[in-house]
Amino acid sequence: MKADPRGVLTGAHYLDGDHACAEGALAAGCRFFAGYPITPSTEVAERIAARFPECGGVFIQMEDELASSIAIIGAAWTGKKSMTVTSGPGFSLMQEHIGLAVMLETPCVLVNVQRGGPSTGLPTLPGQADMMQARWGSHGDYEIIALAPNSPQECFDFTIDCFNLSEKYRIPVLLMTDECVGHMTERVIIPQAEEIDLVERKYYHGDKSKYLPFKPDKDMIPPMVKAGDGYRFHVTGLTHDERGYPVMSWQCQEVLVRRLVEKIKNNADEIYRYEEENTDNADVVIVSYGISSRVASRAIDLARKQGVKVGFIRLIVVWPFPEKKIAELAAKTKALITVEMNYGQIALEVERCAHGKCKTLLVPHGGGWVHDPQDILAKIKEALQ
Repeated sequence: MKADPRGVLTGAHYLDGDHACAEGALAAGCRFFAGYPITPSTEVAERIAARFPECGGVFIQMEDELASSIAIIGAAWTGKKSMTVTSGPGFSLMQEHIGLAVMLETPCVLVNVQRGGPSTGLPTLPGQADMMQARWGSHGDYEIIALAPNSPQECFDFTIDCFNLSEKYRIPVLLMTDECVGHMTERVIIPQAEEIDLVERKYYHGDKSKYLPFKPDKDMIPPMVKAGDGYRFHVTGLTHDERGYPVMSWQCQEVLVRRLVEKIKNNADEIYRYEEENTDNADVVIVSYGISSRVASRAIDLARKQGVKVGFIRLIVVWPFPEKKIAELAAKTKALITVEMNYGQIALEVERCAHGKCKTLLVPHGGGWVHDPQDILAKIKEALQ
């Protein structure tokens, strides 16, 4: 295997999604990883543990998922791009620290290789039932960014995108993959370093005595500094002012939390990503993401062969949700059908954004295996009745 001067592999490889995710993290410049083994995400950690010595990274197996998620926050404040990986039960444990990372405006990446739940559930089999938890799992008002790959190539590409988004907006970003994509092996192309666009962290370079860790620039994003570089600063999960000092007032809460929300909402048009296919004259539009989108493609092909006009929108960035696009589609089609491996999560967002302008249907699945394309085809026919 050929590596560039950074120790990053380049060229064509056959990798499963978990290993491709690990290589994407390395290519993005991640050099700190803290994690705890959990099926079906462990292969990401194993790959990084083997590869970090070649790239100058630091790998730590923590005692649990709580320790893992707080460790990557601390590492980010030392200037490192940091990541952890987990699955359902571990993701539940990490929710408090996701909220902390939002409040501290700490760039980091969390990967959730979803499996069947709740509780221990189906450790070795797929699910997509953590999608609402990804958006609302922590408490309080906040926005989040979450991407959903449907192939090993996208596990590589989207991991890089996650780091870029986290650095640009100073926010934890989630990669919501699943067991099928994580354990699927396909051809993955790893470009040369100069072909990969990386967003680097915005640092403060002014008078050290005047640094305010939470004073935003015009883009609503405060520049950071590295711990140990001689700056005095304070970070806390409490509501805080621009100095980082706790201020227990509604006025401070309004200024701080509104900015945390609006720095994502006001930039949502730049963050949204989806693939759209044949929606202009479609009678039915399928909405899907992750592994379910690949199965949905087969059902769409079957429906089109029977003369049905079916469009398709695949969500790449699931959060923030593309509200305007769904509303636009609802206004010109007879039905929106959500295909996802749960009993209705993103389907609720589709229904909300459709505003009653068309039918909204769900093809549910409890996890453990993928949909049968025939079930999706049957729902397409039902929508036209």
